[in-house]
Amino acid sequence: MTQLTEAIQRIADLGGPVVLLLIAVSVLTLAVVLYKLWQFSRAGVGRHKALSDAVAAWDRGDRAGARAALDRSKSYLAPVVDMALSAGPEAATRLENEAETRFARLERGLRFLDSVAQLAPLLGLFGTVLGMIEAFQALQEAGSQVDPSILAGGIWVALMTTAVGLVVAMPTALALSWFEARMDAERVTAGRAIHTILAPRGSAADRASDHGLAPAHA
Repeated sequence: MTQLTEAIQRIADLGGPVVLLLIAVSVLTLAVVLYKLWQFSRAGVGRHKALSDAVAAWDRGDRAGARAALDRSKSYLAPVVDMALSAGPEAATRLENEAETRFARLERGLRFLDSVAQLAPLLGLFGTVLGMIEAFQALQEAGSQVDPSILAGGIWVALMTTAVGLVVAMPTALALSWFEARMDAERVTAGRAIHTILAPRGSAADRASDHGLAPAHA
């Protein structure tokens, strides 16, 4: 505990309170990223093989096969698809809202990552400005006894806060971009599944056969 306190004190002496704040933000950001990775893995984000099989079977008119494939699915979207199998075309909006509710749970915490990616460089720049002010104050107090090392030392310490801010912001922005890309893909998957189930090709073929028409072939 004493060593940790001494390390924190050295960081505070070197980079000031802004660096300490950025370090605390980086630890919290890492915790959020790890939690989101666990949450995405547990929800089965991107793993919709059985769900896709169920939708494809329903599209072919194989109702029993669709139900069997859906029973194998561990996807968080399985309840939405199950509702769609028992719903009519008029339920499209309600099903999309159900899917959005599940997306909202997965997107919790992404706003925080977005804030960190935007504010960390600004915090670093703020620390740099404070450090430059202190450096020039020290230079003024030196008067005619100007030592270039005083100014140079103050500048590199001040610029360190900007560097720390960028180090925090860049990986956060990359992680946020990856999470958002996954969620965009999930929305496409859910939308395609809902609309395919509510308007399957199999139903069109059944209606054509009922009227004595053969389905068109390309």
